[in-house]
Amino acid sequence: MTTEAPSEFNHLETLSTTELLAGMNQLDRTVPETVAKALPQIEALVEATVARLRDGGRLFYIGAGTSGRLGVVDASECPPTFGVPAEMVVGIMAGGDGAIRVAVEGAEDDAEQAWFDLQQHNISAKDVLVGIAASGRTPYVIGGLQRARAAGVATGCVVCNAGSAVAAAAEFPVEVVTGPEFITGSTRLKAGSAQKMALNMLTTATFIRLGYVRGNKMVDMKLSNVKLVDRGERMLMDELGIGQAEAAELLKRHGSVRAALDARA
Repeated sequence: MTTEAPSEFNHLETLSTTELLAGMNQLDRTVPETVAKALPQIEALVEATVARLRDGGRLFYIGAGTSGRLGVVDASECPPTFGVPAEMVVGIMAGGDGAIRVAVEGAEDDAEQAWFDLQQHNISAKDVLVGIAASGRTPYVIGGLQRARAAGVATGCVVCNAGSAVAAAAEFPVEVVTGPEFITGSTRLKAGSAQKMALNMLTTATFIRLGYVRGNKMVDMKLSNVKLVDRGERMLMDELGIGQAEAAELLKRHGSVRAALDARA
């Protein structure tokens, strides 16, 4: 596994802060290029996800450690960004929600637990399951993908090694092969950045395709704080050529940017 290969940097404890940061930045600059090579795979996963969600399905993520946390983060950001129901994108972490903050040792080694966790959400053949595992060998993820695929669920993955067991278990694998880390084996670094980019692409492209963005604006975002209300007002001002006071009144009356725009159409 290239993610476990020795770092090209050594004697890190002897380096200055400047040298440490420069070395990390040097490696980080390779991440977008790596993700670019996987765009055709990401596209296939997006198309499969769009098709399932358009027909009432949901998107599930499973993972452990950093990979699991990235799935939970991406899932949690979809409702406020796109105004979708919380249950439309679900992030499931090996070891349960408590493992988001405190590592649960050994949880990722249980190949049966992921399917049990997914059944608590009544996963079905209408849905999509994406396993996230930098190593590509996490039993929790492999087992969940295998059971889900056998049940007719569309399956994808995001891994950072080529030819992995996780990729073999998925119908739509995404392999972003990031190579050795700055600290040998610390996949919260380059691998985590690449996975975050791939997940951002997956949900952003999916919800744009499903109509949750108009032009380049988040017209369905939840107006849950002062900053977002201000953003909504500025969207209306820009789209309709009106002043702030009128935009504020429209937003208050209709409750969302989309509804306000539709009312003025």
